[in-house]
Amino acid sequence: MMTYCRWIRRCLILRVNKMDKMPVFIKVSEYNEVLSLVKVIRKKIEDAKETLLKIHDLKNEEDHQLELWQHTLAEVEKKVDFIDHSLNEPEKY
Repeated sequence: MMTYCRWIRRCLILRVNKMDKMPVFIKVSEYNEVLSLVKVIRKKIEDAKETLLKIHDLKNEEDHQLELWQHTLAEVEKKVDFIDHSLNEPEKY
């Protein structure tokens, strides 16, 4: 049995699918305003894409730095282990 919310969602999806095939009519007086709004929206989309690229680049740089730090930390740990082992091991003559 379909719940009420699922039924509403299904109806909305069917209506949206039907609307995709229907022509869009706007008043001629509003045509330039609509074109202007579309330009603004496209500009915002481009700005968002550029921002996402910058974030992606920063994330990659951060990941690289973290790998370097992890490698350096592993080297320091090896050296400390060697020193600790050398100090705790009795000398052999």
